[in-house]
Amino acid sequence: MKILYAIQGTGNGHISRAREIVPLLQQHGEVDLLVSGTEAEVTLAQPLKYKFHGFSFVFGTNGGVDNWATFKLMNLPRLWKDIHSLPLKQYDLIINDFEPVSAWACRLQKIPSVSLSHQCSFVSQNTPRPAKWSYAEWLFKYYSPTTYHIGFHFERYADFIHTPVIRSEIRNLQTSNLGHYTVYLPAYDDKTLTRLLNKADRVQWQIFSKRQKTHYREGNVEIFPVNNEAFNSSVASCEGLLTGGGFEGPAEALFLQKKVLMIPMKGQYEQQCNALAASKLGVPVIHEIDDQFIYHINNWISNDKKVLVNFPDETAQIVADMVKRYAKQ
Repeated sequence: MKILYAIQGTGNGHISRAREIVPLLQQHGEVDLLVSGTEAEVTLAQPLKYKFHGFSFVFGTNGGVDNWATFKLMNLPRLWKDIHSLPLKQYDLIINDFEPVSAWACRLQKIPSVSLSHQCSFVSQNTPRPAKWSYAEWLFKYYSPTTYHIGFHFERYADFIHTPVIRSEIRNLQTSNLGHYTVYLPAYDDKTLTRLLNKADRVQWQIFSKRQKTHYREGNVEIFPVNNEAFNSSVASCEGLLTGGGFEGPAEALFLQKKVLMIPMKGQYEQQCNALAASKLGVPVIHEIDDQFIYHINNWISNDKKVLVNFPDETAQIVADMVKRYAKQ
């Protein structure tokens, strides 16, 4: 059996989940990997068959998307060419994690594909959303359209939605509490975060930054370049994780029984949805860094309440069932 696994390369969550899924797929056949996008620091252990520019957004430094940088990064003629040049007839199963090139290539070639992603959980109207409708609903529907859907979210909002994929490297971590707090807020400037967190000087902070190449310290704040192993170690030994409105990072921290505080990106609808869903579990959320930021941070530090979750290890069974159900016979 020949399988194509196409993965979104904006942010680190998609690649992180793929690190767990690729070896499981390889138990069922020969797997070719496709990544499109430009904003991930985490990499796969296996070589890529296809690497495309894709259609990514760029993180800003003030809590949102850098619209101008995103516009400059776009290359729609190249996207069009990549969609029309991707050969797919050779594959018995095409799996898509919110990746547009292969999704639209499948649609043009009338070949079925399967979403295996967090984003496809929004096919269900039961998945939490803000009350105000957003044009980003069109993005969920048309960015990477597929034939079938297998989704992941914090809870099972529909029968095709599963709890998060928690990587084996996370499940096998030895946890401790060394008292520090881990920070991953890629949409904020490091200097702004450092200046603010220096004010919360009762604790130590470890910021993981997309923009820094070397480690340094300012007062009670350490700044590290993004690195998978170092980040995992920091979270495993932290008191809590201060992070954005992503999905995999908060899910893994909750699994490790760490406190989580989320600050979803401004104007990023999916992160607003994720934060709403997490808040229904009991995760605290703040929506901007303003004059009340340190007040909220100190309250979070003082609160020892943790959110208990049940994220069983079902990934191998999900992959096996998917292959059995959707691969060409």
